[in-house]
Order: sequence, then structure tokens, then C-alpha cells
Amino acid sequence: MSELKSRIRDDLKTAMKAREKGRTGTIRMLLAAIQAEETTGAKHEVTDEEILRVIAREIKKRRESAEIYAANDRPELAETELAEVAVLEEYQPTQLDDAAVAALVDDAVESVAIELAVAPNEVSMKQMGQVMKVATAAAAGQVDGKRLSAAVRAKLA
Repeated sequence: MSELKSRIRDDLKTAMKAREKGRTGTIRMLLAAIQAEETTGAKHEVTDEEILRVIAREIKKRRESAEIYAANDRPELAETELAEVAVLEEYQPTQLDDAAVAALVDDAVESVAIELAVAPNEVSMKQMGQVMKVATAAAAGQVDGKRLSAAVRAKLA
């Protein structure tokens, strides 16, 4: 069993003993999503990297739901979703600040420029997919995809 998965299971036990309903429910949903990931396609034990992707996907779902609830004048449901996001974020690596994201994007642009044998300032929006691929791999779950995409767009524009 992966280290992160065992930590999540231990946290579930702790939350259950402390009778924290919200936290227990969120962790149970996360474990269900991880189990679904394990059983799709060929059955396999998920790695910590795959678990981080599942966590990022679950956070994204809850943030989108919170936005929809807030837009439809349902603040209590939006708060519930955001509380779940807070629990899930505990399992993510520390997020990068804006300066680190900019440096990561610069490195990705340089890498693509070397690959294409052009100057870094010649990399354009046509190569955004290539830059995003390199930047996403380098970020390893430390940056939200939307934020990384915006930084790449700003750099290439």
C-alpha cells in the first residue's frame, strides 16, 4: 500500500474516533475515488502520484460545485464544498507561489525552445501544448492546472 494511502486511512480512523462527521465523510469519499481509480481498467495498486491526481480532480470538482452553488444563491452548500476542499488540500504537496510558477514556466519554455532548436522568445502559442506538458510534469501537483495554464498563456502572449 502506498504511503499516502495508508496516511489517508489512518486519518479516517482518527476522524472517526474524534466523531468529526464532515472530515470523516470527505475522507471516505476520497478513499472511494481512490478505489475507483484502482479498479478501472486493469486492477492495480495506485501510486502516490496517481493518488495526488485523484485528489486534484476531487478538489477541482468541489470548487466547481461551490461556484455553482454560490451563483445559485446557496451559500450553505458552497461552504460545505469548500470545507471538503480544505480537508483534501491537506494531502496535496505545498503549492508553489507566483514567482515559483513563473520560474517553472520559464524553464518549460526554454526546454521546448531547445527541443525545437529555436530561441526561447520564438516559442509561441502554437507550442502551448508542448510547454504545458513539460510544465505540468515539472509541477508534479504543486500547481492548479488553471493557474499554470494562465501563467503559460501570459508568457507566450
